[in-house]
Amino acid sequence: MKQRLFKPLALAVGLAVASYGHAAVELTRGIDVKQFDKKLNPCGDFFGYVNGNWIRANAIPGDRSTWGSFEQLDEASLAATHDIAEAAAKDLASAKPGSIESKIGAFYKSGMDEAAANKAGVAPIADTLKRIDGLKTPEEIAAFLHDAHAQGRAQLFNFGGEADFKNSTMQIAYAFQGGLALPERAYYLEDGKDGSYKKIRDAYVAHVAKVLELAGTDKAAAAAQAGKVLAFEKRLAEASLAPVELRSPENQYHYVTVEEAQKQNPRFGWNKFLASQNLDIKGFSLSQPKFFAAVDAMLADVPAADWQAYLRAHVIDGASPYLSDALVEENFNFYSKTLRGQQENRPRWKRVIDTVEESMGMAMGQLYVDKNFPPEAKKRAQELVDNLRAATKERIEKLEWMGADTKKKALDKWASFTPKIGYPDEWRDWSGLAVKPEGYFANVSAAAKFNHDWDMAKIGKPVDKKEWGMTPQTVNAYYNPLKNEIVFPAAILQPPFFDAKADDALNYGGIGAVIGHEMMHGYDDEGSKFDATGNLADWWTKEDRTKFEERTARLVKQFDDYVAIDGLHVKGQLTLGENIADLGGLSVSYDAFKLAQARDNKNSKEQIDGLLPDQRFFINFAQVWRRNFRPEELKRRLNVDPHAPAQFRAIGAPSNMHQFAEAFSCKAGDAMVRSGDKLVKIW
Repeated sequence: MKQRLFKPLALAVGLAVASYGHAAVELTRGIDVKQFDKKLNPCGDFFGYVNGNWIRANAIPGDRSTWGSFEQLDEASLAATHDIAEAAAKDLASAKPGSIESKIGAFYKSGMDEAAANKAGVAPIADTLKRIDGLKTPEEIAAFLHDAHAQGRAQLFNFGGEADFKNSTMQIAYAFQGGLALPERAYYLEDGKDGSYKKIRDAYVAHVAKVLELAGTDKAAAAAQAGKVLAFEKRLAEASLAPVELRSPENQYHYVTVEEAQKQNPRFGWNKFLASQNLDIKGFSLSQPKFFAAVDAMLADVPAADWQAYLRAHVIDGASPYLSDALVEENFNFYSKTLRGQQENRPRWKRVIDTVEESMGMAMGQLYVDKNFPPEAKKRAQELVDNLRAATKERIEKLEWMGADTKKKALDKWASFTPKIGYPDEWRDWSGLAVKPEGYFANVSAAAKFNHDWDMAKIGKPVDKKEWGMTPQTVNAYYNPLKNEIVFPAAILQPPFFDAKADDALNYGGIGAVIGHEMMHGYDDEGSKFDATGNLADWWTKEDRTKFEERTARLVKQFDDYVAIDGLHVKGQLTLGENIADLGGLSVSYDAFKLAQARDNKNSKEQIDGLLPDQRFFINFAQVWRRNFRPEELKRRLNVDPHAPAQFRAIGAPSNMHQFAEAFSCKAGDAMVRSGDKLVKIW
């Protein structure tokens, strides 16, 4: 399972009508009171009250593991990019040579040629498998790993560029733990509740044996090798950090000189590795030293045959989505059906669009924006950002628990926030990527190397602050502490999050809460460790940090107490950053909503559909988080997702706000009214 390097702190994870198969998916515009379950009390189960009827009426489609507001918007984005790709493929003959339209059209056309993929079988990876068969020594294994990374096909660990945590103006390289096919280390080292992890391990071994067979290994040998793959990954897991540990910036950054890295991992050979990536640098972040020490030891004491089994299985698994139907189906059966509960594979066109997005996402975004994002949407969103910024400043200034010195630094950070809305000001150049209308896997491989080389070329140079970490067609938003920026792609600036024609209550309860959420990531348990310039630096007094951690501990306890499924609780420490951002973001957005009402002389008692403005504000917030989960997917997310399940995000922040209790006439003792030492107020 490939793990990204440093992850921007994102909102989630998903056009009034979106195409879905042969049907149409209607997105919520405004508030539909028919979706309320009025048998429930909003002060007891606010999520159920707002979304109960919708949840019961909207089964998860067969090719999804979740279904809700994000997924509906994702289908809209998918339909829009599908139209672009189809048109580009149809117009290939007349397209300007070398244009992004011609590349996207050719890529999509190659992916849709199912017959060619079936005819080729495993031929596209035959040379790689043959090389693996010949690996005998630690030096040969290390060289293979070096070359795999140089081709953009990372094996065993992840390596890429990001801003230096201690000097955010410069791009450096990061080596990051990886190499595990299962979601995280616990799946290898524990049996899990009711033996669930053990069942998944057994299914994984069966899966590995099957893909090895499909690639030509005889059945007995495949079964034996599959057991070796699990043992190999178990050892990697023992040396890996858990997801909650990886949330700490200190566990993401460990700068060493190249000479120091070479001494720590002499068998792997960082000198040769860096040369293979065309890098001439003095140092980099060896982010999890324990993991890389284990890899170096394994080069010495793990038999070459076991390394071959591991590399063989991962090469086939990595290529399977782009090869024959048999391999595609086996890949789906384990990674989507077993791990996530998805009932059927997505139609080929959706899978191909996903691959084009992964390979040329910003090129697709350039075409998407031209057709799907009107300038007035960006203008209105900018107004909301400005209002949220003002409300955030005022809220920080009025904090009673924070001392003057820390508060000044917090305001310095506020002043340097950079918002990005819709799409980049400058588009990436794709002129060096050659794509052909035939040879799907060859195109995937070419794009992987092109993107890797592009990433490597930035290392050792100043950070490009104009660059985006998400494409415009992505239904999400993020905060990047290394740039101190908040980013809102075009695709999320639609109902139910944002509607230029809607009343303020809806927009502030929707996109306003999103904007506030991303701003408050700058002050969560991770983001608060980075200063106004984006450097990992302690700008807090010891006393204020202690007060902050006392408050966040209450939020950890609040979410620890939520039971998601089958007695499994939400992990409050894993989800802490997102929960801080939700609570602070909703509070800030409410303040901005009130400021907007006062500025525009709006009647705070005016009703729409029988609902007061404050009620509509909180209802749209809960409506945004409506979502159904398949049990397998929900259990997986509890282990690896830093976001709490949607139903708890809908109630977690409002239950700590007296404005919610007042809006719905809730009383002390109601589930949605937290008080005493259970009440959480941070920002």
